[in-house]
Amino acid sequence: MADGIQLIVVDAANVIGSRPDGWWRDRAGAARRLLEKLSASALRREQPVEVVVVLEGKAKAADPKVDGVRVVPADSSGDDAIVDVVAAAVEQDSTRSITVVTADRELRDRVAALGADTVGPGWLLERLGQPTDQS
Repeated sequence: MADGIQLIVVDAANVIGSRPDGWWRDRAGAARRLLEKLSASALRREQPVEVVVVLEGKAKAADPKVDGVRVVPADSSGDDAIVDVVAAAVEQDSTRSITVVTADRELRDRVAALGADTVGPGWLLERLGQPTDQS
C-alpha cells in the first residue's frame, strides 16, 4: 500500500515500555490495548497513512486482527523486523514518507540510514490522547 501514503512503523515494545503503567504484568494485553487505540485513533484522519506495528516476545500473543493496522510479529529481534519493514517499503517506493516511532537510538540510526524519519513514543501517545512527559 504505497501511492504517496505515509507509512508509520511502530516499535510496540518501545512505545508500551515508555510508560510505567504495569505493562510488564501482561505484555499481550498491553500490546492489544495499543493496537485498539491505533485502530480507533485520529492518525488516519489527519492524512492517509498505513500503520504497521511490530510485536515481539510475549506481546505477539495479542490478537493481530484490528482494523487499519498491520501487525508484523518479529521472528527474533523486533528491531531487525522494523528495519526489514522499512527496507521493503523503500525498495517498493523510495520516495515514500516513512516514520518510525521509537526511542531506541541504535534503531533510529539504522532506519535513518534507509531514509526514514523517526519520532519518539511521546509523539504517538499524544496522538492517541494519552498524556506523556516524553517525546
